[in-house]
Amino acid sequence: MVHDIGLAEELAQDALVAALEQWPESGVPDNPGAWLMAVGKRRAIDRLRRRQRLEHRLEEIGRDLETRPAPEPDVPDDDHIEDDVLRLVFTACHPVLSTQARVALTLRMLGGLTTGEIARAFLTSESTVAQRIVRAKRTLTDAGVPFEVPEGPDRAARLSSVLEVIYLIFNEGYTATAGSDWVRTDLCQDALRLGRILAELAPGEPEVHGLVALMEIQASRTRARIGPSGEPVPLPEQDRGLWDRLLIHRGFAALLRAKALGEPLGPYVLQAAIAASHAQARTAEDTDWTQIASLYEVLASVAPSPVVDLNRAVAVGRAHGPARGLELVDTLVDEPSLRGYHLLPSVRGDLLARLGRTAEARAEFERAAELTHNEPERRALLDRAAALG
Repeated sequence: MVHDIGLAEELAQDALVAALEQWPESGVPDNPGAWLMAVGKRRAIDRLRRRQRLEHRLEEIGRDLETRPAPEPDVPDDDHIEDDVLRLVFTACHPVLSTQARVALTLRMLGGLTTGEIARAFLTSESTVAQRIVRAKRTLTDAGVPFEVPEGPDRAARLSSVLEVIYLIFNEGYTATAGSDWVRTDLCQDALRLGRILAELAPGEPEVHGLVALMEIQASRTRARIGPSGEPVPLPEQDRGLWDRLLIHRGFAALLRAKALGEPLGPYVLQAAIAASHAQARTAEDTDWTQIASLYEVLASVAPSPVVDLNRAVAVGRAHGPARGLELVDTLVDEPSLRGYHLLPSVRGDLLARLGRTAEARAEFERAAELTHNEPERRALLDRAAALG
């Protein structure tokens, strides 16, 4: 309404402060969202009265406050996107911004991720991400971008950024980059919900179904990924009886829908196929690592990145022996974007341990523990180092 994302943040914060001050005495209103919206609008009017150059916006907001009834939550609107968060994700992923700026801004504003978490997801510095977010807000304001839901070709043009946002939210939930929890189920559930809604909105987009399939299958392992003391449990050591078979079936169904569309396999469909290969194995020993290594090779050609190469090295190390895997990992040691990435020394340590090079492996696990910001993962890496002598 105010066409300024920074001002909108301040107004929302003002409304929340008013709620914290008033609700303990007056009680929580029947419709908290409408109450907050009304307070935010009144604060907007107060501010805009002091800014003569924005009189036309004052009139628009004031008329809307006086004439429109308070919105009820979860009421469908004409654009058929019935989820408020998903509407905002599409809005923030505007083409006037670069892809990296769109994703960073949306993750910060709507995904619940901190600047540090976004930086680690992009393998870059916090200052770089912070600058992207500040510039993105300024660009949207200077360009006078209307905050509205795109339609038709405009919506399709933003789809890849929206998928990336949902994917990164899920990843942060699946393996928290920092803090005392290994898994943040709230973020996983939010991402799954958004993905499922998006699959209904875009039934002809294979990558949408691929992302949903990937998230469903990955989420099926949640209970098995955490030990009794909250410690992370590696995939080969997980109790597969704890895997959620319903989520696996849903993931397989989404993957079949993606493949049935007959399009070339995109990165999300390929990652879902890798997850499906793991899900099909009744035991860790039954895993078809040769197939997984082949899928990673295709993924590396479709969406090349150092992280994909690292994952491919893991698969090759399982399929063709740790020496082959180590050869691939060693080509990534000098990769600038992986210098602070704790999984590089972690993977290298695992391969070295399997080769019997325990002193080197221990040093790699200790280095990985220094680099990670997640407490359960740090303890697990130090335990692995200690177990080597």
